[in-house]
Amino acid sequence: MNILNEISENLQKGKAKIVAELVQKAIDEGLSAKTILEEGLLSGMNIVGVKFKNNEVYVPEVLIAARAMNSGVSVLKPLLVSEGVQSVGKACIGTVKGDLHDIGKNLVKMMLEGKGLEVIDLGTDVPAEKFVDAAVNQGCKIICCSALLTTTMGAMKDVVEAFKQAGLRDQVKIMVGGAPVTDAFCKQIGADAYAPDAASAAEVAYSFCV
Repeated sequence: MNILNEISENLQKGKAKIVAELVQKAIDEGLSAKTILEEGLLSGMNIVGVKFKNNEVYVPEVLIAARAMNSGVSVLKPLLVSEGVQSVGKACIGTVKGDLHDIGKNLVKMMLEGKGLEVIDLGTDVPAEKFVDAAVNQGCKIICCSALLTTTMGAMKDVVEAFKQAGLRDQVKIMVGGAPVTDAFCKQIGADAYAPDAASAAEVAYSFCV
């Protein structure tokens, strides 16, 4: 089995220490950081994403796979910088104002990173202006808003309005998700995309970047 397959398979099993060692070995063998990232780490995380979508694996497996991916990426980071490898895009994610739930948000963040996006995590209870700040100051082109309560869904409309008022609405893609959120609600508030689960959210975000 070649080393990229080994990286992918151990990542899927969540073996963080082995993944980090294999990434180092691949570097020592002269493989480029971009190749290791795309054909080893990201391809493994993509498989996890598909299995998660098909209910073949669940949240705990995704969490340990993401941890393994992060351990591999941390070995690669200096090389990615020196090779000038760019992330495919930049997104910010947050649970909207008034809502403190973060499990779904964290899962989406990991899936986005698994697609090669750079993600700025704004945390929970995030006011609309903070999403705008992330777009302006951090260069985020994709805005991901999460809500778990029907009472906080309205804050997503505030985010869309805040971007309109800032004159930035046509420069960003606003994605919404969370248990009570629907595609109809997404259209009603004028957001760009709704995703029913973390893996779908990552696919939609990736499609906005390429």
